[in-house]
Amino acid sequence: MFSLPNNVTIIEVGPRDGLQNEKKEVSTKNKLAFIHALQAAGIEEMEITSFVSPKWVPQMADANEIVKEVHKQGRQIVLTPNSKGVERALSAGANSVAVFVGVSNSFNLKNINKTTAQSMQDLKPVIAELKQHGIFVRACISTAFYCPYEGKIDSKDTLALCKEFANWGVDELSVADTIGMANPQESYELFSLLNREIPQVLMNAHFHDTRKMGLANIYAALLAGVTRFDTSAGGLGGCPFAPGATGNVATEDVVNMLHNMRVNTGIDLNKLCEAVSIIAPHVSRPIDTGMFRLYELNQA
Repeated sequence: MFSLPNNVTIIEVGPRDGLQNEKKEVSTKNKLAFIHALQAAGIEEMEITSFVSPKWVPQMADANEIVKEVHKQGRQIVLTPNSKGVERALSAGANSVAVFVGVSNSFNLKNINKTTAQSMQDLKPVIAELKQHGIFVRACISTAFYCPYEGKIDSKDTLALCKEFANWGVDELSVADTIGMANPQESYELFSLLNREIPQVLMNAHFHDTRKMGLANIYAALLAGVTRFDTSAGGLGGCPFAPGATGNVATEDVVNMLHNMRVNTGIDLNKLCEAVSIIAPHVSRPIDTGMFRLYELNQA
């Protein structure tokens, strides 16, 4: 018989990963309202913005304002692509930083115009400096399962990249099914391998829901020992450099599933749905707010 954990930590990525691919401009005011509503629902860890070039990701142009004006509650993570982004993030007052690299060379070249090896060479001194200053460092591993350009990724390549980051002292690995092509067996096998080989680092699973297997993949990762998951309120998300990738698995769906399995998240589902209702009118992707009533009934 298998056993599930008593508690799971949700890392909300809606304000960053959820909105980065949104074509409709979302105002800073509405982003902050969304973030604060998510905090009110009990979310303690969140990717709030990204210090990337506004030329490539216009939606994140207000990163400095977001960091300075957001309520200081829990761990607030900002994504940074390079040393310049890290410098901007620290100047704004960020104390938790995420870096990213793709296992796939092709994806990495499309994303930041560098090979995986070149990205790692650039990131090594950046991570060393961040750790010297006591900054929480999260390494996001893109295309850990499949790549839109190269197809299936060898798990040995994903493991090798994760081990390299772990050896550099990162605090967390966020291992992503970037285009949502993984299946539950692959999820279980990869996370069992990673947990066995790299037990010293916080292990986090990041699933997109392209083929509607996000919840199944999360369940499989749970069985493999993962207790930290990236999710996006309203199922928002996508990647500008990963053709075909849809949104992340929806936070409200994950919380609902976990609570029904008696796994605690510390999140109020009704307040979480209220947060989604706040952002829903401001994004182009339709969000089925009619489902929220079902969550309310389920909690009654």
